[in-house]
Amino acid sequence: MRILVTGCAGFIGYHLTTRLLTDGHDVVGLDNFVSGSRTNVDALRDNSRFTFVEHDVCEPLPDMELPKRIYNLACPASPSDFGPRPLEILAVCSRGVENLLELAQRSGARLFHASTSEVYGDPREHPQKETYWGHVNPVGPRSCYDEGKRFAEALLTAHARAHSTAIRIARIFNTYGPNMRSDDGRMLPNFICQALSGEPLTVHGDGRQTRSFCYVDDLVAGIIRLTESDVTEPVNLGNPVEISIIDVAREVIELTESASEITHIDRPKDDPSVRRPDITRARTLLGWQPEVDRAVGFRRTIEWFRSRKS
Repeated sequence: MRILVTGCAGFIGYHLTTRLLTDGHDVVGLDNFVSGSRTNVDALRDNSRFTFVEHDVCEPLPDMELPKRIYNLACPASPSDFGPRPLEILAVCSRGVENLLELAQRSGARLFHASTSEVYGDPREHPQKETYWGHVNPVGPRSCYDEGKRFAEALLTAHARAHSTAIRIARIFNTYGPNMRSDDGRMLPNFICQALSGEPLTVHGDGRQTRSFCYVDDLVAGIIRLTESDVTEPVNLGNPVEISIIDVAREVIELTESASEITHIDRPKDDPSVRRPDITRARTLLGWQPEVDRAVGFRRTIEWFRSRKS
């Protein structure tokens, strides 16, 4: 099958493209390297079924053989991108998604869109079900991403109603694994890099806020299963096992055998207090749930970062 993956140079995009190539598909990867890695693309080029196009999805798409599947993972997703790149994020969630919808309509392709748990904001419902409408600050420092992704969902569903476009939407919760950027500002790579360097682990606030971590291979399996299903409503993809941020820091110190201590810094504005997916819909409709234990996944991720330091 011919498949287009936008954002193929990013963390999840790289792993998804690798899996699709392993499954025998011909994949065109598209990325403009705003937040993606050229190293990831260089690794993908080792496969003869992979073709790369450097391009901004917000611009008119280049001529290409029409795909049967489109996987959209194009969007800077790290909190460190929200300050310097708010307009780019809003553009890719609007013009970029619109361009891909037009391609899907023209080619008859099925379009998967990577949405996010951030559509729930700082939630007042816990755990978060897909029926929850969220609690989002529309003018806060995270609004470019939170509201951008919410708008993208509205655009996708409106297009599907108007043109019968085949869409699939996953609300992705915290995902981790090898090939994460060390400088992307996310908690886990920050902790790992700090621990491996013997530096203090910087915890925002008191660290009692929670997250739920899904290993990237599990997520990719869920993405493909959703895309190949008949499910057209949004589906949470994440690990329902919840852990506090302070306990994540302690686990990383233990697994790295680091002498690092924990230090506390100010908590960012609108930082979610809790995050845990209700994955009943994924279990029931897709037969999917995470399989990789957090300790196993953390070890794999730590070893990948360690190998990059040597």
